[in-house]
Formats: sequence, structure tokens, C-alpha cells
Amino acid sequence: MRISHLIITLFFCLTAFAQNKGTVSGTITDKDMNNETLPFASVTLKGTSIGSSTDMDGKYTLTAPEGSYTMLISFVGYESQEVAVTVKANENVVVDRALGSGSVKLEDVVVTQNINREKEAVLLLEQKNATVIKQSIGAQELSRKGVSDVEEGLTKITGITKVGSRGLFVRGLEDRYNNLLVNGLAVPSNNPFRKIIPLDLFPTDIVSAIDVYKTFNADIYGDFSGGTFNIGTSKGGKSVTKLSIGFGYTTDNNLSDFSIDADAATFKGYLGLTGKDRMMPGIFGSKPTNPTLSGEQSLAAFKTGFNVESKKSPLNNSIGILHGEKFTLKNDAKISYLLSLNFDNSYKVREGVDRTVTGGDNTDITYFNNFRKTSYQYDTNTSMLLGTNYKTDAWDLSLNLFYLRNTKNAIEDQLGVSEAKIENQNFLIRTNQLDQSDYFTGQFTGKYFLTKDKNQSLKGGVSFSKTSYQQPDRKFFGGSKEGDNILVSYGGNNFLRQYLDIDGTYYVSGMAEYALKFGSGEDKNQLFTFGYNGNASAAETSYRFVGTSAGPQIDVPLNTPDAQIETDLTAGTFNFREQSNGQYQTKLMDNTNAAYANIIYHFNEKWEINAGVRGEFASRETKYRENDSFDKPFKKEPFEKFYVLPSLNVKYGLSDRANLRFASGITYTKPVQIEALGITYINADGTSVSGNPFLVNSDNFNADLKYEFFPSNKEIIAIGVFGKKIKNAIERNFQANAGGYITTFFNTGDATLYGAELELLFDFGRFTESLSDLSLGFNTSLMQTEVDTNPFVINSNGDKIAARETHPQRELQGASKWLINSDLKYQFNLGKEWSNTISAVYSIFGKRIFSVGSIPFDHIYELPVSKLDVVWTSKLSEHLDFKFSADNILNPDVRFELGENNMTDFTEDSRVLQNYKRGVGFSLGFSYTF
Repeated sequence: MRISHLIITLFFCLTAFAQNKGTVSGTITDKDMNNETLPFASVTLKGTSIGSSTDMDGKYTLTAPEGSYTMLISFVGYESQEVAVTVKANENVVVDRALGSGSVKLEDVVVTQNINREKEAVLLLEQKNATVIKQSIGAQELSRKGVSDVEEGLTKITGITKVGSRGLFVRGLEDRYNNLLVNGLAVPSNNPFRKIIPLDLFPTDIVSAIDVYKTFNADIYGDFSGGTFNIGTSKGGKSVTKLSIGFGYTTDNNLSDFSIDADAATFKGYLGLTGKDRMMPGIFGSKPTNPTLSGEQSLAAFKTGFNVESKKSPLNNSIGILHGEKFTLKNDAKISYLLSLNFDNSYKVREGVDRTVTGGDNTDITYFNNFRKTSYQYDTNTSMLLGTNYKTDAWDLSLNLFYLRNTKNAIEDQLGVSEAKIENQNFLIRTNQLDQSDYFTGQFTGKYFLTKDKNQSLKGGVSFSKTSYQQPDRKFFGGSKEGDNILVSYGGNNFLRQYLDIDGTYYVSGMAEYALKFGSGEDKNQLFTFGYNGNASAAETSYRFVGTSAGPQIDVPLNTPDAQIETDLTAGTFNFREQSNGQYQTKLMDNTNAAYANIIYHFNEKWEINAGVRGEFASRETKYRENDSFDKPFKKEPFEKFYVLPSLNVKYGLSDRANLRFASGITYTKPVQIEALGITYINADGTSVSGNPFLVNSDNFNADLKYEFFPSNKEIIAIGVFGKKIKNAIERNFQANAGGYITTFFNTGDATLYGAELELLFDFGRFTESLSDLSLGFNTSLMQTEVDTNPFVINSNGDKIAARETHPQRELQGASKWLINSDLKYQFNLGKEWSNTISAVYSIFGKRIFSVGSIPFDHIYELPVSKLDVVWTSKLSEHLDFKFSADNILNPDVRFELGENNMTDFTEDSRVLQNYKRGVGFSLGFSYTF
């Protein structure tokens, strides 16, 4: 949609609301709480569709045609009140009321002054009243849609899709453009291949609400262009003990043939506790000297081998325990705690083609590797959260500790033609790999009201994180497969062991903010804030190799080569020896410090502005060595920049149900950790990923315009347009050479993005009462991108080289032209206490560039993937809950293919480079609340 068309449409909407109307406004307070304001009370004019809810300060405003009405004021657990009001044109009638519980008694309803941000209606109202453009999803909606982790939950928000193991894409932009906060504090990633921690590690049991900011305001970090996610962990607030168990079956994944490392096929492996046994043997020391071990030393040093066990994969399963308590102390002080323990596992089988290409400026493009790849992956996720909260009238203090562990045991077989040697169609490369990440964060946050009227407050927090990402004893060998045996030689890349360890030494973040509410009369809700937030981190990598000396060819069973290896070690036929190079160690320091000021100002009932400025200093220093001596001094590549980042958010209230919003701001984008590290990550099939320490941050200029209409407290219709300019865009680039297929990263040029978003939440009850339990959610994003590439780029050696891109003008890498998310919800009861919700959830994204092509290749594209899930949640009784879900029902083919616009002829039959299916998943879960 053209922006001009949207502006004309909004103008007519504005004109339509400019009738002769009057307003009713006021404040609703809680009589039982010393007349504290009462947020989210319902205020309606009986016999009409005119209604609203009070805001955070208990205020409401209704706009209605002239006439006499009966106003109904209500809140759950309180006595309702009816008030006669007369509305006159262009006049405001003030009606203030205090509600009390009186003689009303409701079982299981506890009336408090706390705001429950877990409820859908509360978050929708919060979105309506906020000055900034944000969207939120709470625990209630996550539960209704059968969502088990945060990452999946965020895909229910407009413009967000989940892409396999590569995280969340916001408005079609990949993970690189996102940022993450937990309880308002910055936290690190536990995975060097991801910008933010994989959010599928966060179970939804520990979440109260998730806020998504797609526009900038001064109190959040400047490092984002796609979205900033703020996860609010649950503080408890009620006495509860819940036990949850679940089972899952995925077609072609569970109860099928499965291969797993022999040492992982144990109870320790089931729990994901085999990493310690695969660590680099102490005999090699903490610093490489590349020794050669004797056979006896080798047999004593390595605790794990190359054997693989074949079995049938069992069902996926999960178990969780949640316990919380709340206590009331003297002077109405309250203290609560929440303890959550969760464990789940899954068995994944993926099968499909796995190809790389080769070719020159004047030669045809052909396959370099042409494999059929089968991978078997066993995953475990363990999470623990302890959250405590202490609250009085003046203080609100929280302490959160959470630990996450994720393990992936994978066996991968690539069978086919290797290195274009078509005479051998049965060459097999086996990779035996364990990925393990450990993540600990401790947070202390607090808020203090300086005055009794709560017009002045201080809030602050500090967080300490420790992370570790390891691939211990990543093992390879390859040779000709004959039946169940393999012909393989010692030496080269055979029986090679890699040890990758990225240790997040520390990650500290902090924030402090002073807030002042000011003004008088109707304008007493103005807000001024100024504060600080920042973070500092240090990480160190160790990447070492242990190979073998040259030796004879052996004919061994593919799954049990260890017996022959041990025999040959004993006989001295070959030796293990370290083969590390100078790149084994890198260090990365990253710091951000920022001060900001922000003001929210209401010019009148209609106009509201949120304007701020942020001064942010970002620095990064990468220390690395090339393939030189281990003792050679580090090369240092620093990056420093001071940013002045203004932000502007304007809201115009077209009516009590409609808003027009405008937002603009300047932000920037840091590279993902692996993109800036000075190492080359090597795979057995000749492919590799090479970091580039000379990357610089991108600069982003952002603008948004949005119209939103709230027909009821359960509905929204919103349309928006947005534009972005990204200078020095960071992009993934692939290059083919004689040694294999290399993926690297460059600042390629400047990108322009513009697009539109549509969001709809619709209640069918407006047609007929019989459909009042049916609702539809739908959102879509449309986007166009264009990149003008630079004629030169800086490579990983710091050299300025000519860019060899096949297409100097193209779309932005990682960006989709369109995406769709939708869900259809139906609620029904099968008994007095048996309530049910069925949701059908669908999503799809458009074709996008996965990796930019260099001469003579076109880009590698990621093709559209559609996903359909059905979730049935049922509350069987007061204590027992049930959930059934069918996931990925369409089971589409996930495909990556080489584009058609190559500079030379492509001579193979298919341009598909990778493909696989995930299978259709079915899961069943029960929870019992004591």
C-alpha cells in the first residue's frame, strides 16, 4: 500500500470521528484500598457499544453523541455501580467513583491492587494506551495457544516468524537485527551463532509477559532494527504447586531408526551430562604445543570414541514442577517466591540433499559435493528459575536467578559424491558432534517511590551472567561405504577431533532511572525520566584440533570402528597428535554505556508525545592471531563509536477507541559474535565459516506510521507503514574455491527497506451471540528492500578488496518480502467445570536470500515454509489440565536453492542445495495443580 493512500484513508477516518459529541471522564478508585486507583475497571454506557477500561492510573474517557445514558462501572469481585449521565456536545462530564467489594463473595477471586499483565485483555488495553508502538503477549495467551517456549510464543505477534534453528525474524529481518532484555536488563547470548539467546530455552511457565518493541525509544538499547524483546519473568503472587508431564510423537522422527553416540546412549546421555567425558584430555595442556601421543597415552587419554549405537528413537517427553507462595507481612507488606524446574527432550531425524557448487568466471557451475544427508539429533533442555519479590507501598524489590542448559547430540552422515569425484558415488562422511551450552543469570531489580503520591520514583537493577558454549570432541571420518562397512585411511581429516570452547567470562549489565510525574488538573500525567543503562562483557575462545598420523587403509564396521582403532594404537600403526594452529585462541571485549532522557507529554486529550535522546558509547576489541606461532602477540582490532540516538513517538487519539501513531529514531546493529571472531570454523565436507574482525556496526534510520482501532476490549484493527535505511549493512556471503565452500561476512553497502503491516483481532460475537466464543487473529507484513553494494569490502585480513558480488543491486540478505501469521480460536464448555479452547495457528514467510552470491554464482535462497498447528487446551477440573497439539501438520519441504541468475551455465539437474522435512508432531500434556 502506498503511504499516500494510507494518509488519505486516515484523514477520512479522522473526519468521521469529528461529529458533535461530548465526553465523560473520571477516575475509578478502590474503596477497600484507601481509594487507591483501580486499573482495568470496566466503564460502559448501557444499551450501546460505547465502553472502555480504566488505565494504569484508574482514569477513563468515553466519547458519545448527545443524550442521556446510564453508565455501568464494574470490576471482578466488586459491587457494580450505575450512574445517570447527560452528554452535551463539546462538553466534558466528570464522574469519579469508588468501588468496594461490599457483600460480594466470589470463590477463588482475590482482589488486589496488582496489575496482572498475564491476561490478554490487560495487554491489549496497555497497547492501546501506550505512547510507544509495542505489542505484548502474556501467560494467558501463551497457554491458550499451547505454546511451550518463549520463541514459539513470539511468533504469534505481528511480523515475527521462527526460522528453524536460526531464531526469530522480525519484519522479515533475521536474528542479527534483534536485541533481548530480561526484566529490563541486557543479557548475553549463549550461542556464538545467534545474536540473542535461543528463546526456545525459556519455558513459558516462568514468563508473566513479553513486550516487543519494533520502534525505538530512548530507554532501550540502540542495538536493534528488527525488534527488542523484553521478557518479564513471573514473580509468583499466589500459592500454587503444579506438576506437569508431557509426551510427544513426530512422524519419521520418533519410534524410527535412530543413531546416537555410544557414550550418549546411557542415562547420563539421556540427561545431557556427557560433555565432561568429551572434554579435551588434560595431557594436551591448556596451551597447544602440538605433541604426538603414544598409543598407550592415547588409550588412556580419550574417554570417548567413534562408536555409534543404533536403536529405535523413543517418544519425546517433558516434566516440570512449579511452586509458588505469597505471604502478607506487617503494614500490608507482601513477599512471594516462585520456583520452576523443567526438563524436556526430543529426537529429530532429518533427511535430504546436501550440495555445494563450484565453478569459475568462464567455467560451468557444477556440484562440488552432492550428498544425501541423514542426521540424527537428540536434544535436551533443562531450566531452573527462582524468583522472589518483596513489596510494600513504597518498595518493590525482586531477585531472579535462572539457569539454562541445552545439549544437542548429533550423528550426521553425508553419502554421495565428494569433491566432484564422480567415480565414487558412495563416499560417506560421518560427523559425531555434541553442542552444549550453559547459562546462568542473577538479577536484582528494585523500584522505590520517593513520595506518598508516587509522583517521583527511582528504579534500578544489576545483572551478572556467565555463559559457556562448547563443542567437545567433534569427530569426523570419511571413506567409501560398502554395505555396513567403510574403507577409511588414517591421516588427513579422518578421525579428526575438534574442541571448540567459547567461554563467556562475564557479562554485567545495569540500569538506573529517575521518574517524575508532573502537571496539574487534566494534565497531571506528564512524565519525565532520565537514566543510565549499559553492559560490559568478555569472552575467550579455544579452538583446537587433534588428528592422526598417516597410516594404512582399514575396512571396519561403520558404527563400531573403535575396536580396530584400539588395536592399531596398541600396535603403533598410527598416533594421535595435536594439529592446532595460531587461531586457536581469540578474545572479545564488548562494552556499551548510555545515558538517556525522555519525556511523555499530553498536550490535551488527543495529543501525546514521547520524545527522548540517548547518548550511547559502544566499543568492541577483538584479539586474534592468524595461522602463526602460538606465542605471537595478538593482533588487535578495535571499534569505537559514540552515538547520539534521538527518538520520537507521537500518539493522536482519534477517539476513545482509535489512535494514530508516528514513530522515528536512529539505531545501529552490531554483528553476531561468530561474525566478528577471528576464527575459521571448519566442517569435514570442506565447507567452513570464517569470521571477520573488521566488521563495523550498521547505522539505522527508522520511521513508522500506524493507525489502530479497538472495536472492543478484545478486538483490534491496525495498519501501519514503515521505512528503514541501513548504512554499512552486515550480510552473509558465500564463496566457492578449490578448498571448498566458504561462508563469510562483509559490510556490503547501504540498504533501503519499506513496507506495511496489518493486524486484526476479531470477535465473531459481533455477528451473533451464538458465535461469541469464536475469534480470529491475523497479521501480515509486506516489505520491499534494495541494497546498493559497495565496490570494495574489507575482508577478514583487513585488506580492502574488490567486491565480487554477482548482483551489485539486489534485495537485503535475510529479508522476506512478505509473511503471514494467523490463528482461529474457539472456546466451549463440556460441563460446569470442563472448559476448553481449540486454536488453529498458521504462518508462512516469503522467499529470501539466505546467502549472497559471489561471482559467478547467484544467491542461495531460502524458500517459503508454511506451518499449521492445532492446539486443544482443556481444564478438566479445578486441579487437572490437559493439552493436545498437532504441530507442523502440512509438513512442508524446507528448501535452500541456488538462484537462476548465475553468470555462467548451471549444468546440474536441480538447483536445490539443501532440503528436509521436519515431520508432523503430536503431543499430549497433563498438569495437576495441588
